Amino acid sequence: MAALSPSAQRVQALLDGFGHGHSVVEHEGSTRTSEDAAAAVGCAVAQIAKSLIFRAKDSGRPVLVVASGANRVDEKAVGRLIGEKIERADPDFVREATGFAIGGVPPIGHAVPPLVLIDADLMALDTIWAAAGTPNAVFRLTPAQLVAMTGGRVETVRKG
Repeated sequence: MAALSPSAQRVQALLDGFGHGHSVVEHEGSTRTSEDAAAAVGCAVAQIAKSLIFRAKDSGRPVLVVASGANRVDEKAVGRLIGEKIERADPDFVREATGFAIGGVPPIGHAVPPLVLIDADLMALDTIWAAAGTPNAVFRLTPAQLVAMTGGRVETVRKG
């Protein structure tokens, strides 16, 4: 098995610190989209925990929404939940705030600690998969572990 890329190694080191035995898996193909990731790991699209970075309009603070791969995020609802409007973050903001490029942003280990909201729909699943630092790296965990690792608030963030 090939060695992990530097970004994936960074996520693996963070995971090792939690002590739950999580392993980062890098795939040959892309896991950048929820559909690609689900196909690569053999799970339902809903089990992909996608990390979406937004920028709080007033404070400029990063906001991480970890959403089910099957859901679209209701940005107005997220704004209400955090008390200020949000906007989509550009690639430079994402890299500065997280230390990772779009498509591989993990839910942990960000350069600037974000406000974290976790999609309530993820909580009904036994296992989920999250990005691990590159567009082709993921790791498996439980929804409860995601909440514990991120300190995130579980909320209804999906559109519709």
